[in-house]
Amino acid sequence: MQPIALPIAELKAALLGIGKVINHKATLPALLCVKVERTHEGWIALTGSDLDRFVTLRLEHPSEGPPLAVLIPYDQLYQLTKSCDKAERLLIENTPQGPIIRFALAENLGASKVKPVSLELFPQIPRIKSEAVVLSPAVRESLHQALDCASSDQTRYILNGAFIDASNPKAFNVVGTDGKHLFSANSFTLPIQSSVLIPSNKFIGWKEFNQDGEWQMKSDNEFVQLSSRRWRFISRQIQGKYPDWRITVPDQREAKTRITLDPAKLEALIKLIQRMPCHDPDRYQTIGLEWAKGQLLLLGKDVDNEGWTRVPVSDVKAEGPEVTIYLSRRFLIKALGFGLNTISLINDMSPLRFHTQHKQMIVMPLRMTAPDPAPSKPVNMPPPRPVSPQPTPKPMLHSPTPDTPPPSDGQKTPMEEAIDMTLLIRDKFNEGFNLLRDLSLKLKVINRDQKASAREMQSVRSTLRSLQGMKL
Repeated sequence: MQPIALPIAELKAALLGIGKVINHKATLPALLCVKVERTHEGWIALTGSDLDRFVTLRLEHPSEGPPLAVLIPYDQLYQLTKSCDKAERLLIENTPQGPIIRFALAENLGASKVKPVSLELFPQIPRIKSEAVVLSPAVRESLHQALDCASSDQTRYILNGAFIDASNPKAFNVVGTDGKHLFSANSFTLPIQSSVLIPSNKFIGWKEFNQDGEWQMKSDNEFVQLSSRRWRFISRQIQGKYPDWRITVPDQREAKTRITLDPAKLEALIKLIQRMPCHDPDRYQTIGLEWAKGQLLLLGKDVDNEGWTRVPVSDVKAEGPEVTIYLSRRFLIKALGFGLNTISLINDMSPLRFHTQHKQMIVMPLRMTAPDPAPSKPVNMPPPRPVSPQPTPKPMLHSPTPDTPPPSDGQKTPMEEAIDMTLLIRDKFNEGFNLLRDLSLKLKVINRDQKASAREMQSVRSTLRSLQGMKL
């Protein structure tokens, strides 16, 4: 039988992409394999899966030969590919004793035997019957930005992806949030009837997939598919109702202060922020924005109990009352990196809104636990500091950040005490609601894992039944 020829140059990229989906700790042998297939038309495709996700690469050119499909262990293919030159190729043969991989060995062909794994054990690739929808470059960019803002907390699994909100047929939104900051982009429509929740996966942001031409999307009630010229990514959608993200967006009419930055200076401003001193690098990485006396200042300090270092920002247009507000510099850098050059502020404890024409990011402010000392004199900036990973996010629906209310110099009036009590009661209710929601999401994750285990056990039982029927 005509073997399947796999060019090393294409195989290396294929294994890198498939490796982003394969679960290398899977207990089922089929999930540790790559499905190598030649179709009736001669096209060769390689597929990897972890039961919930499938990645397929179609090789550049068809080949001659009858249809054929075999399972080859991923690690075995990867090791052989590492030792071969890009100009070489591997030959996959299917023999009665099992598949054999042949490779160049001096002037001859070496052979590597493959332990047979039944094709029936490989998960069936979903076939989505809906029409493919073209995703424009702007929608693709918004999708990546939404995924960058999505949560990675498994107890809030519903937030572990980008939500394409189709509830308004005249203006779709791409949304991503982790409960402490939220990104949304609109001004586009797609010919789809229902919303889509695309789970986060590092394959979607992989360079090779993003440079492989136009993207198309298919979806049904269970799966979503993203495909390029040669790559195809299929994932099970996150099941459940996405939270009403619009309630976290401040009313634009309440914004009192509006700061507009020069779009051409955003990259330089990001570098300046990275050089600002940081007194809590392992927690919030706090930075302050101060609009006062017609000037925008960045506030940072090296030690918690010292005064703030104030650094002026040039080429700024602003209007509205003076305000000082604190936030995580990670979110500030991310918003500026997305090109969101306008900042709308209501007051020092309301969410910040970074926005441009069709995109916005809502960021929860940080509450400082001590009054600001007298302004300090500007100092020479320290060398750049790396930004550490994000801490575990907190839900956006309760009091956004930290920790204790600001101190007061005078005695509170009975009205102020009553207001504080109502706010405390509100926070307790919100905390209880958030715990119930997180518990329900955790139960969904456990249920999903149990279903996956049941599917694996069913495959093992099928294998045992087939072995019991064999005659020695």
